[in-house]
Amino acid sequence: MTVSPARLAAALAAADVAGAVIRPFFRAGLPTEIKSDSSPVTIADRSAEQAMRAVLSERCPQDGIMGEEHGLDRPEGRLRWVLDPIDGTRAFITGRPVFGTLIGLLDGDEPILGVIDQPITGERWVGVRGEPTRFTGPLGGRIGARACAAVAQAELSCTDPAMFGGDLAPWHRLGAAVGRVSYGGDCYAYGLLALGQIDIIAEASLKVWDWAALVPVVEGAGGRMTDWTGAKLRPDGDGRAVAVGDPALLPQVLAVLRS
Repeated sequence: MTVSPARLAAALAAADVAGAVIRPFFRAGLPTEIKSDSSPVTIADRSAEQAMRAVLSERCPQDGIMGEEHGLDRPEGRLRWVLDPIDGTRAFITGRPVFGTLIGLLDGDEPILGVIDQPITGERWVGVRGEPTRFTGPLGGRIGARACAAVAQAELSCTDPAMFGGDLAPWHRLGAAVGRVSYGGDCYAYGLLALGQIDIIAEASLKVWDWAALVPVVEGAGGRMTDWTGAKLRPDGDGRAVAVGDPALLPQVLAVLRS
């Protein structure tokens, strides 16, 4: 299914309203709760998701909506919005503008639309399946993953190696194989990959709301995003994901991770 102009407009409106909710809370010293999975959450996360749900329910009443904070509505819908109001809550609560709002749209299990919105810097990436990714923002940058066909020359990023749990060996192998490694960034790092600033991102423990919006953005910039077997990411997958800017890197990265 192609993405209709109405659904694209709904996604952008949801990003706008989420940003309006989030900005007053940034660096405001919010109290933080710890959820059952040990991840942090604030009133900003919950309020932003509620605002997005209201927009999407009004504009696309037949579509399902799944969010990290408020669960699933209308599970029977073939199209399902997947929301992460603040991807990178730890960055948000520590005042670092490298978190983002994620809005994905699935057709079955297939991501067909993705928005990464950074409400503090004003940067926004919009990916639609089959179309070039679009980027807007005051800090500069041009969409297009850079050519980097050799792992040894690549910039590698990961939000936090702790997401690999007790099995850090694959991460250490990949880190030893690349040129440079950086940490942090959450969804913002995938936006940087789409701008040609990062070449490889390897992560684990991702939920569908962490990656659904990222796939169209990465692939619309010329990159690839898969699980660690090279297959498409699926909501019932194991949470391990790889994104590369240059598709030539993918088989090399997967071989290192699985060796």
